[in-house]
Amino acid sequence: MGDHGNLTEHSYEEARVAETLKKGSRVTGAAREKLAAELKKKYDSGASIRALAEETGRSYGFVHRMLSESGVNLRGRGGATRGKAKAAAAAGS
Repeated sequence: MGDHGNLTEHSYEEARVAETLKKGSRVTGAAREKLAAELKKKYDSGASIRALAEETGRSYGFVHRMLSESGVNLRGRGGATRGKAKAAAAAGS
């Protein structure tokens, strides 16, 4: 129960970002850098590109490009694969 205030703040932040970035509008300069930093932080925290695109009202390609420009190490396809690499490494040893 203790995290509800944070959810409201997070929802407000999402709405604010989406509102300031009308779909198709050009994002340049400081606004672009700020958006890239926010997307990078959320992606690194586990959010998918599709979820970020929906949240910001931008296309998948736009979000992908912003993350790439930010130097993010993009995850591979296939959803949650945690633990498979460790299991494969242990089997190979």
